[in-house]
Amino acid sequence: MAEIILFTPKAELDAAANLRGFVDMCRSKLTVFGADLPFQNDVWDVTDAVATKGNGSKRERITFSNAATVDQKAPEMMREPFLSFAKAYVRYMHGMRPTKIIHNRVAALRAIEAALLETGLPPDPVQIDSRILNRAAQIVADRFSDGAAYRVGGQIEMLGIFLSENRLVAVPIRWRNPIKRPSSAVRVGKEFDEKREEMMPSPAALDALPRIFRIATEPADVITVSIAALLLASPDRISEVLTLPEACEVREPRKGKEDAYGLRWWPAKGAEPMIKWLVPSMGSVVEEALQKIRSVTAEARRIAKWYEQFPDQLYLAANVAHLRGQEWLSMKELAKILGINGGAAANTWCKTAGVATEKLEGAGKTLYVRFRDVEAAVLRMLPKGFPVLDNETGLKYSEALLIVRRNELGAQRGTYRCMIEAVSIGQVNTGLGSRVKHGYASIFSRFGFTEPDGSHIEVTSHQFRHYLNTLAQSGGLSQLDIAKWSGRKDIRQNEVYDHLTPGQMLQKIRDAVGGDQMFGPLAEIPKKVLIRRDEFARLVVPTAHTTDLGYCVHDYTASPCQLHMDCIHCQDLVCVKGDAEREALLRRRLDEAKGLMERAQAATSEGYSGSDRWLDHHRTIVDRLVQLCAIMDDPKVPDGAVIQLAAPSKPSLMDQVTERGQFQLENEQTRLLAGVKALLGE
Repeated sequence: MAEIILFTPKAELDAAANLRGFVDMCRSKLTVFGADLPFQNDVWDVTDAVATKGNGSKRERITFSNAATVDQKAPEMMREPFLSFAKAYVRYMHGMRPTKIIHNRVAALRAIEAALLETGLPPDPVQIDSRILNRAAQIVADRFSDGAAYRVGGQIEMLGIFLSENRLVAVPIRWRNPIKRPSSAVRVGKEFDEKREEMMPSPAALDALPRIFRIATEPADVITVSIAALLLASPDRISEVLTLPEACEVREPRKGKEDAYGLRWWPAKGAEPMIKWLVPSMGSVVEEALQKIRSVTAEARRIAKWYEQFPDQLYLAANVAHLRGQEWLSMKELAKILGINGGAAANTWCKTAGVATEKLEGAGKTLYVRFRDVEAAVLRMLPKGFPVLDNETGLKYSEALLIVRRNELGAQRGTYRCMIEAVSIGQVNTGLGSRVKHGYASIFSRFGFTEPDGSHIEVTSHQFRHYLNTLAQSGGLSQLDIAKWSGRKDIRQNEVYDHLTPGQMLQKIRDAVGGDQMFGPLAEIPKKVLIRRDEFARLVVPTAHTTDLGYCVHDYTASPCQLHMDCIHCQDLVCVKGDAEREALLRRRLDEAKGLMERAQAATSEGYSGSDRWLDHHRTIVDRLVQLCAIMDDPKVPDGAVIQLAAPSKPSLMDQVTERGQFQLENEQTRLLAGVKALLGE
């Protein structure tokens, strides 16, 4: 584990001296990214420190290139002295505030260096100020999407705070990220429609997947379409699917009903491990998908188990097990062990793996290799960290659902018979069409499915999560349940995955109130809303509490009460007809309100200041109580009906400001008139 060392600036030193001390400490004393990190190199391999789940053998590297050439094959590096600071900052901050998306941090550094270079001076971090950070934010906003720019802007803000707190700049900085978080509130227009299409699988893809699921036989197709089936059963992250254990199924008996069926999940972003119960309509699909996956991956788990039990011995399939005792192997024998085609391919493998070949006396031109050399070379190919696949859960390769023999999902190369690898996110997305434009076949192209216009079908694994969340939103599932179902810690994250169209949202509101009536400013407000008791219980009882007049269904997780003790003016008040005690209290309240309204009328007639506003307030109370009592007395409304009055109209902020200004003007005129009268001696 890396040792964390806190940098402490010296008050008596200037910013440049503190900066030199910071860089020296990060170069020589820190062990973040490894004690042997080649600090002087401009490209760091940090796979072990920041590797994310599901990336397979892909290496994670940090390249300290500048913003202008970052996308080129041979990019230019940042310039000194900023380059050394950037390396020190990345290493230090990953120890203090680690992140899996480390490239956002590097992108912020690139933008700041570019802003410094625009001044025409060497990019010295000491010269960073608010003006430089503002320019860096502009560069980021121009180069990245709205969401990415917001996140990189947050990294710029973090860097500004770090520089100021540690006295690494000539002038203290107080700077906030000016890039606003993208809003998902706007649901109309071309921009929303395009974003929705990007986030959701197309209808053509959703129509093709079940057909492919039935006819796929090749390992790559079976794995890809079966993973898609799992992702369509519940809104999971692909990294969570790829780290499922082979024994992931859970069945629980239910009295008088079909057994509940679910899967064990370990959420990837902090939520607690859970069992996700599946709806019966998808349960059989998931069972079949798991069976298909196991049929493809069983041999890989067998190989992984061998290497766990015999970590220094090469795995040999049954038909080549007799070769273990031999000292020398021919190229044909080697090809059978590895699972590649022919002696020529075996010879190429030897050159790549660094295995020496020899010609034996009396064997002519035939090449041979020592068994022990092949064994050592193959053992070096074991995945990094073997036998553990997931350090967070301790899942081993031999226990994992989604591991395959090496190259088994690649059509261009032969499948290794003696080596394994985990299925990666890249392999799944390639199978779903993410690289079809670059010549890589997808499950859709292999089976002849296209979009209606003839274009390629392209899907990403994360689109299924957006799709299911949107279905849950349209179906009226509570925000808390959606968050739990999706494995989220924060309910506010639901918003990002909600892609309801205006029509779907309108239908959702109509369905919630029953019938085809609309409420609020969108249509004429009816005077009562009746819903059945069972619907009321299903929709709002979990968030309701009793009041003296009925029930309050306000969601306190969303906001505090805005009308403290003024329940009669609140749309969240619901009353149940047939509750004799509350009906009696309701009528008593009406009598009291009428008495107070009469007193307010008398005060208004006598000219008391402010009495007209009290009169308006009491009138609305009387009106709403009269409406409630009329509904209670209506024989057409059955006992047990739940009654909800529409919200009273509220003046806009502009109306309130205008009214307040008029009131202040009247008071000022009254005071001026009194002053004039005093001067005149009246």
